[in-house]
Formats: sequence, C-alpha cells, structure tokens
Amino acid sequence: MGSSSSDNETGIVVRVDDSPDALPEGPWDALLAAQARPTPFMRRAYLHALHASGSATAATGWRPRFVSLWRGDALVAACPAWLKSHSYGEYVFDWAWADAYQRHGLAYYPKLLVAVPFTPVPGSRLLAVDDAARGRLAQALLALARDAGASSLHVLFGDEADQAALAAAGCMARHGVQFHWTAAGDADFAAFLARLQRDKRKKIQQEQRRVREAGVAFEAREGAAITGEDWDFFYRCYQQTYREHHSRPYLTRDFFARMAGDMPGHWLMFTARREGRRVAASLVALDPARRAAFGRYWGAAEPIPCLHFDACYYQPLAWCIAHGYQRFEGGAQGEHKIARGLLPTPTASSHWLAHPAFAAAVDDFLAREGAAMDSYLSELNEHAPFKLKMGSESIK
Repeated sequence: MGSSSSDNETGIVVRVDDSPDALPEGPWDALLAAQARPTPFMRRAYLHALHASGSATAATGWRPRFVSLWRGDALVAACPAWLKSHSYGEYVFDWAWADAYQRHGLAYYPKLLVAVPFTPVPGSRLLAVDDAARGRLAQALLALARDAGASSLHVLFGDEADQAALAAAGCMARHGVQFHWTAAGDADFAAFLARLQRDKRKKIQQEQRRVREAGVAFEAREGAAITGEDWDFFYRCYQQTYREHHSRPYLTRDFFARMAGDMPGHWLMFTARREGRRVAASLVALDPARRAAFGRYWGAAEPIPCLHFDACYYQPLAWCIAHGYQRFEGGAQGEHKIARGLLPTPTASSHWLAHPAFAAAVDDFLAREGAAMDSYLSELNEHAPFKLKMGSESIK
C-alpha cells in the first residue's frame, strides 16, 4: 500500500509505495538505463530480491518508502527509499550524529535513506527523465521526510546530477573515498604487475606464491555456470566471515537464490580448492554492458595466509584484464588496496537535517571534514603504486 499527491500546475503525481513490487519493472529499468551512472544494484530485480528475501524490510529496520513521479501513465522519476531505525549497512557513517541527538534528548531515528542496502557502489540514485524531474524528486523526498517525522534525509553514493539536484533542494554534501582499478591497456595480469613499483610487485608475487604453496588453486564460474552447490558453499563462507566479526549476515540465502534466478548474468564466483575440497569463495558482481566489475563478498572455510588478497583482488583483476573489463571497484574503505593497484576515487553523499541547530553544526563539521578529505586524497595520490615515467624511461 502507498500514498499519492498531485501538482495541478505540472500534472505530476507523486507516489510513495511500501514495496518495490509496486513499481513496474520495465519502466523502472528503462529509466535507470538512461542515467549517467546506472549499476545493476539499482535494477528493479535487485531491489525486489532485497525485499522479497527478507533482507531489507521493516522487520530488519528498512521500511520501504519508494518514491516515484508520474505524468499520466509515464514514469518520469523514481528512487528507492527507506525509513531507517538504525544506521547499519550504509557505509557512510553517521553514528556520531545519532549519538549527539541522543545526548540532547532528541530522536535521530527514523531517518529517511536513499541508497542500495548493504551496497556501497557509487551510481545514479535519483532516476529521472531530465534535471527538472530530478529536482522535483529531490523536493518530494524532503516533503516525505518532513511528513514522516524523520530527523533527516540521506542520499548515499549518488552521481553528480543527484548531488546537484539535492544541493539545490538544500542538502549538504559529504565527501569520501573508495579504491578502484581502471584499465590501462595491459595485455594480461603479468603486464599489470610489470607496471607496478618493484616492492609492490614483489609483495603481490610473494602473496600469490604463498597461496600456491598452500596447495590452493582457483576456478572461476560466471552466470548460469554457477551451480546451486556453488552458491550454497559461497553462502557458508559468507556467513563465516560475519561470525568471525561477531555479527550476523545482512543478506539471506534466499537473496542469492533470487540473484541466481533473476540476474544470473551479473555474477562471477571464484572458488578456491585445496586437495580437491573447497576452502574459500569470493563473489564479484558484473555489469557486462559497461564492462565494470564490483567486488562484493568473500569467506573462507579454512585460514590460509594471503588467500583473501588473492581471492578478492588478484583473481578478479586478472579476470577483468583477460575479459576486457574497464573498471573494478574493490568496495568501501581499505588503504591497503592502493598497493594492489586500486587507486583512490572520490565519492559523495547528500544530507539534510530537519533540526536547524544540528543542521548548522553538521554543515560546519562537513566543511572541516571536506577540507581534511581533500588533503587525504592528495596524500593518497602521492602513494600511487605504479612506476613513474620520464620520457620513455620508467623509474622506481
């Protein structure tokens, strides 16, 4: 069930639905494909799987409030939104803001969030036919936040058009960094290694040698070639990773079953075997149309030194180079990724707080944090792992 309101001047009807199933898949995906930075994680099937599998629902603190704008029967703008009762699974951390509210006797939750649950992959969030529709969608989100009594609105990892529309609506920008690999014409993984500084190259070679000497070999399976047994083993590994961190998995086994059935062409699995038995698995999401890959999840049934780096970085990078992929995103955080050829890449999110005094305090904090982030990015870029070129000669 949902609600709607209309603007007589523009003929736009704003709908708010409590399930992604209320939005038609064809128009949603067509709108997504027309954006500057579409990703598979914003497809209607992906959002449906999160909801239908029980991974992101009101019971887990994610109450769906999908917002869409219609002109007659035409979908002109839409985004996934949730009323949140916590800040888990977001990867843009606002725990300090929530704590400040609590210390002043104010409720930070519920808050309104526009994001892909548990998925810190930058991309288009406010899907719209044009900038005017995107601006109206931003205003509709602010109206929903107010009507719902939410403390705030947060749009995470949006693209430049999203950020501009939200800034015009009165939101504040927050900047972060991730680590991505971009293709540079390497013929194979050996050529990629050859471009690295000597100490970085030797470190990777030593780590891969330790994995081989432990008797581990990898196999890669893509799409429909990934079997149910493969998915079962992967999920056991995925659960093990969370157990080791004394937490519970965000995603259910049913979510991955739905991915295997509804979006099989978007998945690549690496399975590590030793003496014939499976010992680890890593899962990579694929966007074949845009030749992009995204490191997602991993886990191991046995502790093997350096296996994580090989399964999550070196094997995917080698696969991307061999298959002509142009980008590999290694996920949120992790300065250690620089030494492995993934370079710092700026990210951004947009925030609005209803309370004027807290909004002013956060605005001041973000200005100072933004300056620090600029310095941090400059420092990170000074530690790029690739050889410097001087004319035709390489140094380092």
